[in-house]
Amino acid sequence: MRLCSIASGSSGNCIYVGSDNTHLLVDTGISKKRIEEGLHSLDIKGEELDGILITHEHSDHIQGLGVFSRKYEIPVYATPGTIDGIRSYSGLGRMPEGLLHPIHTDEPFILGDITVDPFRISHDANEPSGYRFENDGKAVAVATDLGKYDEYTVEHLKNLDAVLLEANHDIHMLEVGAYPYYLKQRILGDKGHLSNELSGQLLCDILHDNLKHIILGHLSKENNYARLAYETVKLEVTLADNDYKGDELHMFVAKRDSVSEAVAV
Repeated sequence: MRLCSIASGSSGNCIYVGSDNTHLLVDTGISKKRIEEGLHSLDIKGEELDGILITHEHSDHIQGLGVFSRKYEIPVYATPGTIDGIRSYSGLGRMPEGLLHPIHTDEPFILGDITVDPFRISHDANEPSGYRFENDGKAVAVATDLGKYDEYTVEHLKNLDAVLLEANHDIHMLEVGAYPYYLKQRILGDKGHLSNELSGQLLCDILHDNLKHIILGHLSKENNYARLAYETVKLEVTLADNDYKGDELHMFVAKRDSVSEAVAV
């Protein structure tokens, strides 16, 4: 399997997950042109996609869905609450009939040769979900837009070979920054976003010898820096009561405006 960030950040998200035979996108929060360019860099055409999985209905995760769907008519999978949110989002325009397929958290399903396991996440959306993918004994996951995590989250992220994990903000930058008070409280709340520190702590809970690739994603443009996220998460791992050191990890930060390294497991 391959995992690659086509775009990741508070301004737009689109992640590729695939095997030799099955090609999937998680979210389409960027333009059709940028999605196509990202897929082209992976030697994949839009019409070769087997499915699009949507985590939730916020614009930075679906704003390209309407245009992309009208061109390629790829099946779209999301929870019923997210589908309701997609249908009520006026910026998408007309969605082709029959493309939206309801799925349910904790009910795995199969697309091609990949098993998809949707799991609940804590975020201020209708019915948001993260996704775990398994193929041929390997597993990867996409977990962003987490206001908090718990043992349920950890269970769904155990025994991974690669993960794209949210490191949205530096708490101090957010607290002293220009955002209005209500927005700061939303981001810091249980249905907001994962800070660099919490990202590192969650990573500590799921680290094991076979977790070879960690991609930090969904960074805030205003309240974080790539180097700060990387160093903070690395420090959390180094200081934690485990056998791992941050310097030993193959970890990098997904870029906002360009395609990341594609990791293969």
